[in-house]
Amino acid sequence: MAKTVPIISVVGKSNVGKTTLLEKLLPEIKKRGYRVATIKHDVHSFSIDQPGKDTWKHAQAGADIVIISSHQKMATIEKVERERTLDEIAAKIDHVDLILTEGYKRQDKPKIEVHRAEVSDTLLCEKEELLALATDTPFNMGVPEFDLDDSAGIVDLIEDRYLKE
Repeated sequence: MAKTVPIISVVGKSNVGKTTLLEKLLPEIKKRGYRVATIKHDVHSFSIDQPGKDTWKHAQAGADIVIISSHQKMATIEKVERERTLDEIAAKIDHVDLILTEGYKRQDKPKIEVHRAEVSDTLLCEKEELLALATDTPFNMGVPEFDLDDSAGIVDLIEDRYLKE
């Protein structure tokens, strides 16, 4: 039976440093030899297809799924009738040890909440939802708390809880 790939969501209020934390975690995870996927939740409409390009023309002509592939990378653009759940998206990902998301604060996955005092004095998540806090302010709420720059410590926790056999 296939091993379930752990999914951990990095969440927080706008402009708190979620992307910055992910940019610190990813090299640390890679350095330890793990394969990792990321999923970014976008509440706005986004476009990766440029008008006039071949893939855009394929979609305009009626393709429901357009894939562009090269020797270095591949992208899939799929028209959807509804937003997919995190589990539905994750089911399409294989060959990784870990999936990190940016966003998905309402999904039932363990969360690392990023908090900076200059942005807010409250948290989004309840204690039960949290794997950890990355923060510049102590909350002392019974979950592991890390400095915003302690990527090694956060990855140690992820590795201990989800990646080591």
